[in-house]
Amino acid sequence: MARPSIVPIALTLDDRTGYTLWAPPWEEDGEEWQAFLGTTVDVPADINDDDPENPVPTAVVHLFPTPAALAAFCRTSTDHDLADHPVWPVVVGLGAADLTPDDDHRYDLDGVYDVAAEDPDRWAVEELAATIDIVSRLAECLDASDEDDDDLSDDETQFEAVAELMAKPEIGSLGLGPDAFIGRSGEDAWLGVGGALDDLWEDVIEELGEHLDWTGAGTVEVADYPPASEAAEVPLADDEDDTDDDLDDIEPVDVRPTASGVRTIARGGGGLTHDPAAVAKAAEFWEGVGILPVEVVVPDGTGLTLRCYVDDVARFLGRDGEVFLFDTPADLARFCAGPENHDLTEIASWPEVAATDTPPLPAEQDRYDLTELSEVLAEVSDGATGLVTHQAFAQPVEGVRDLAEYTGLGRVEELLSPTTPLGRAVARGEREPDATLRQEDAAAVRPAWDEIVTLISGKLVFRG
Repeated sequence: MARPSIVPIALTLDDRTGYTLWAPPWEEDGEEWQAFLGTTVDVPADINDDDPENPVPTAVVHLFPTPAALAAFCRTSTDHDLADHPVWPVVVGLGAADLTPDDDHRYDLDGVYDVAAEDPDRWAVEELAATIDIVSRLAECLDASDEDDDDLSDDETQFEAVAELMAKPEIGSLGLGPDAFIGRSGEDAWLGVGGALDDLWEDVIEELGEHLDWTGAGTVEVADYPPASEAAEVPLADDEDDTDDDLDDIEPVDVRPTASGVRTIARGGGGLTHDPAAVAKAAEFWEGVGILPVEVVVPDGTGLTLRCYVDDVARFLGRDGEVFLFDTPADLARFCAGPENHDLTEIASWPEVAATDTPPLPAEQDRYDLTELSEVLAEVSDGATGLVTHQAFAQPVEGVRDLAEYTGLGRVEELLSPTTPLGRAVARGEREPDATLRQEDAAAVRPAWDEIVTLISGKLVFRG
């Protein structure tokens, strides 16, 4: 069971996109829980109807036209199903940028027919599987048939079409990945997926639509939603601009993928937030001088440093086999402008670095989160399998190899040698990046990776 987490998601339906939150299954007091941002309210059959007559108790999920509107609701409201979630106090302090879903958590319910009409490659199969999975999870959380309901018998559900769709063997095959749709039998199975959707998807949408609150608990109006094609272009509200100077003093928040394929929101650790446009603008200078900003995440925290290569050998901002890390780009820039000697002082382009006012912002490929892989291995070892591939090793291993080379940690290369379980897993990631990481493989490589993280952490010095 993955640790408690809350995931920003987006649902597109009827040409509008709504933003909300999902708490994937977690265990508390011996029971398994799962929830969405919503509540049970007395509403008409159509929850977006202004007619107050004949209200009935209905479980609803609140949707918002922008992440900013979602963030504003989270800051002020406590009357919802996530208020008692273990990490809700963290969500309350997040802005629109933190509550913007990544691409893996955007579900286009309007586009299901188009995806089913494509060839069953990895992208089509995974997108369709993810969309149907989130719909089934919504139905599971919104279904009140397991409670006292005189109108429903013990074996009935409020989401009969969803249940019927999920019972189709072709739909079940989506969880097996694209290999289930190879060959003649695979072609027939993919046609079966399309046929099941043709028969049931409209009914599924109708059932689900009765539980989607497009008023955001009365905070927005349906007219506030731009067409779905324009939703991605909606800017953050002015009050959601996270560039205030005092943000450097806020404890960092970890919002990143875990082994269960979700984004985890937890206190401490995690990567820093950098504006992509600012990173791209700064990259021109840093690539020009041949010294690049690097971000490293270890259990002790997140820090920024600089790295270059001399005769193809990594060299970092540091001294005597230790790497200096700084909490913010501003802290790193102040150090670079100072008089202290270090192992980059002798680099020919260092005077340009010392004099620049270009912030040291790391590109995505130069951000190495060592703790994320530790968490992935721990969770897959505990059984959260199926959604993590060997590609997870690529970037963190690249980072530790450079750090180990500079700091003289020969033990790291021993642990990564081709004859070790970890080395074999890394090599497979290079050959087959999409190969699923199995529980037994994660358990075998986890001790070695934990040792590497400990060794690397011992060579990192956080500077004030």
